This record gives sequence, structure tokens and C-alpha cells, in this order.
Amino acid sequence: MSETEQHLVERQAAWRGATHRLFVRDLELAGRIGVHADERGRSQRVRVNLELIVRTGEAPLEDRYENVVCYDEVVTAVRRLVAAGHVNLVETLAERIAALCGADPRVEGVKVRVEKLEVYADAVSVGVEIERFRSRSRTNLAHFT
Repeated sequence: MSETEQHLVERQAAWRGATHRLFVRDLELAGRIGVHADERGRSQRVRVNLELIVRTGEAPLEDRYENVVCYDEVVTAVRRLVAAGHVNLVETLAERIAALCGADPRVEGVKVRVEKLEVYADAVSVGVEIERFRSRSRTNLAHFT
């Protein structure tokens, strides 16, 4: 390890307790969602936006994939969840996505927005946005604005 790299590792170690924000913007998927008869048995476009507040671990990142919450794994899991079957409410889907993201103990908080894109011809979307926090973290997360 070079002197510069060593200095950066030491600097990172001084930031214990820090967090970073992982985000996924405008993920569009085909999902079966809705309570109305015309929504059952067919897919419609939904848009998912995520923000995860991730606690920086005690060990330095060391530029290693396994030391981070991986956005590719998050997106793959959300895709799988949306494709899994019919959901009546956007609120239910948002809660399930939040629970999925919160399964990683490094995730201190999550903001999930789920939008249905084909409900009204004169509206871009309708949906819900939720925020969930680990109980120990709520007072420390003024990150969501």
C-alpha cells in the first residue's frame, strides 16, 4: 500500500459512525398492482425510487465490493419482488421494498417511493412515499429532506 493510500485509510478510520446514501432513481418495472378489476390479471408500469442511509462499518472500505451495500443486489431484489405476484396497494409494495432493504443491518433508514404510471391520462403518476428507520437511528437521521 502506498503512503497516499495508507493516509486515506487512516483518514477513513477517523470517520467512524459516518453514513452514506445509496440511491436508485427511476427504476421502471412491469408489476401487477391494483385493487380495481381492470388492474387484475395484467401488468402496468411502476416506478421505484430508493434512498438508503447506510452506516459506515468499523473496518475501512478498502475498495472491496463485500464491504458495501451493493446497489446491484438491491435492484435485483426489488425486480424479483415486483415480479413475484399481484399486490393490491402501492403502500404494501413500498412496505415490502423497505423491509427488503432493511434486512441488511448496515441500513439505518430507507425512503421508498412507488408510483403507478398508467392510472390517469392527465397525471404523470400516482403513488406513495414512505420512510422507515431503525428505532435507534431515528433521531440521528435528518438525512432525508
